[in-house]
Parts: sequence; structure tokens; C-alpha cells
Amino acid sequence: MLGIFIGLILLMVLAYRGWSIIWIAPICAGVVALTGGLDLLDAYTDTYMGGFVNFAKSWFPVFMLGAIFGKLMEYTGMAKSIASGIIRVLGAKRAIMGVALSCAVLAYGGVSVFVVVFAVYPLALDMFRQANLPRRLMPATLAFGTLTFAMTALPGTPQIQNLIPTDYYNTTAAAAPIMGLVAAAFMAVTGYVYLKWRENKMRANEEVFTEPKEKEEDNRVFGDPPPIYLAVLPLLTVIIALNIVQLDIIVSLLLGIILNLLISITKVKMFVKAMNEGASGSVLAIINTSAAVGFGTVVQSVPGFARLSEALLSAPGSPLISQAIAANVLAGATGSASGGLGIALEALGDTYYQIAQSVGPSPEAFHRVASLASGGLDSLPHNGAILTLLIVTGMTHKQSYKDIAVVSVIIPILSVIPAIMLATFGIY
Repeated sequence: MLGIFIGLILLMVLAYRGWSIIWIAPICAGVVALTGGLDLLDAYTDTYMGGFVNFAKSWFPVFMLGAIFGKLMEYTGMAKSIASGIIRVLGAKRAIMGVALSCAVLAYGGVSVFVVVFAVYPLALDMFRQANLPRRLMPATLAFGTLTFAMTALPGTPQIQNLIPTDYYNTTAAAAPIMGLVAAAFMAVTGYVYLKWRENKMRANEEVFTEPKEKEEDNRVFGDPPPIYLAVLPLLTVIIALNIVQLDIIVSLLLGIILNLLISITKVKMFVKAMNEGASGSVLAIINTSAAVGFGTVVQSVPGFARLSEALLSAPGSPLISQAIAANVLAGATGSASGGLGIALEALGDTYYQIAQSVGPSPEAFHRVASLASGGLDSLPHNGAILTLLIVTGMTHKQSYKDIAVVSVIIPILSVIPAIMLATFGIY
């Protein structure tokens, strides 16, 4: 067990220092293998790569199509049109609500969280300028709308963090809707109240908007954005196909992509560029996540893991609590919600599914808690989305991370509590 913790800590520290998980994951897995008495070469070529390849085989189509869909929404101007419409209705005085809602709509529609940041940032900048809000609150506002309730809690969201549990619990993306809605409401209300409190405090301290040092022209959109009533159709198509018609996520994303292409046929010249960028970006995303899952596969194979599993499974209270702890810790160690969730469920998913089948709560409850828990400690400073947020907005960890941590780490962790309470009373 000591080797497992050493490997996890090493992985987290190196990732925090900016080292790529693609090559540090097998090194940290080697530490776990050596301290666990495994043959180092076999642990890498067989165990590690087995977990890596199996995850990539199962999820690469979803990663690729999701990234292509997001890039098309970005390049055709549809994402910008939706965000602009929401912000125009709410007005500058509600800048925080407008920016957060724009992010949430795009995230719930299946647009990659990384793409959402790039799509909404120019509009957020204008809203914060009109509202005379300090820019250091902008990263937390973007994180609040993108990395919280829309990513893990809202039933039916096509984000990968909500789809991974379906493979282990034989559930759908809309599993445990009541638990999800309550957790989403908790995150939405408490996060917004916190950000408004911070806004008022900054105004009291006479903090104001300052222009970024470099103004970069947005060249990602070709031509004028389409009207909002057309821009929302691909998003609605993905959501309806996945949750109401209950088509496979691959088919749902394909339908959204096809409709996007048809609506934007006048911009046919940029289709190849957008799809190339989406496909290329998805390769890095799936490799990062698969590397984390490969590490988890090695952890699962050492003798000490049986004792660690026993400790988690024997935690007092509902098994949902131990699952939430496992998903949170591993998401924090890898700096990835999907990577940590993949490790946790690859290692313990079968056991939890058997518990759900025999004594309960239902597999749907396990699905929702797993998804919620993955969105807590994943947002530690070394998380890729957090780093992207800070780079795009021109802020530093020192300036903005405290607020990011409250809305995307502390509040999401707390949101698991009401969800588990509902599950104990059989309310899913």
C-alpha cells in the first residue's frame, strides 16, 4: 500500500509541476510495480498498456466526435451566437450570471470545456468591461459555468465525465435525475452567491476592470455567426437524441455534426480545418486520460490494492461514500476528472455494481455519485482546464485560483452530500 501512495503522490507532484502525464504516468506506475513485487517490463508492456489500450478502444470515438463537434460550433460561430444571445438578454449588470449561463449551455450541449473557454472569453471580457468588474474574477466565473453542474450533475449531459459510468453500471446519461438536479441546484446557487459576494467585496475595495496587456483578434470564426435559433439546433439534437430517443452517444454526436454542417454549408471552406483541429485535439485528450487509466490498472494489479480496496469498501456508511472518496482522490492525483474516474471505476466499478445489484443503492445512484465526485479535486492547480483558463484570461494562480477553488473544488465536493442523502432514502 505504501508504494501505491508513493506512486500517487509522485504523479500528483510531477503533474503539478507541469510534467506531462503521458510519460510520467508509466514512470509512476513503475514505482507502484516495483514496490508491489511485479516484474517491471511485464507491468508496463502487459498491465499498463492493457489498461491504456482498452480505455482508448472504448472511448476514442466519443472523444474524437465530441472534439470535432465542439470545433465546428466554434468555427461556424454557433457557440458565439448562443453566448452572445444569453448575455444580450441578461445585460451587463448581470455579467457573472450571463457568462456562467453561456458556459453552462454550451457545456450541457456537449461542447468541450476547453472550447467553451475560448468561445465565451471574448464575450466575458466585454461583459466584465461594461460591468467594470476586475478581470481576476473572470477565471472563477468561467470555471463555475463550465466545470461544475453542467459537466457532472445535470442529467443527460453528454460530457465524458457523465458518460464513463454508463459503461460500468449499465445506466444512461440521465441516470438518477433527482439526485443530479438537486446537486446541480446546490452548485448553481451556492456558486453564484459566492461569486456575487466576491463581486460586492471587490467593488467595496474599489477594484475595477483593467484591459488585458495583449488584445488578440479572434480569427476562429469565419463570417458572421448564425442567428441563435439556428445555432442551438445542433446542441438540442445531441441532447434529444441521447436522452429522449436514447440513441448511442456516437450516433447522437454524428447527428449534431451533420446538422451543423448543413446549417453552415455556406462556410464549407473551413469545415476541413475545424474537423482536423478537433480530431488532432482529441488524440492528446484521449492519450492523457488513457495514460491515467493505465496507471490505475497497474495499481489495481499489485497485492496492496486489495487492502486499499478493502479499506475503501469498509468505510462507515453508504458505499457511495467510499466511491466518492476514491473518485475524488484519484481525480486530484491525475488532475483529470475523466482520468481519475476511469481509474476508480476500472478498479472498483465491478465491485460497486455487484453491491448495487445485491444490497443497493441502485446502479443509477452509483453512476450519479461517481460523476459528481469526479468534478471535485480534479480542479486542483495542475488541472489542464484550469491552466487553460488562466492562460486565456491572462491571470495567475495567485490572482485567481482562490476563487476557482471555491466554485470548482469545495462546492462540487459538498454537492455530493445531498445526493448521497437522497440515495439513502431511495430517491434517485
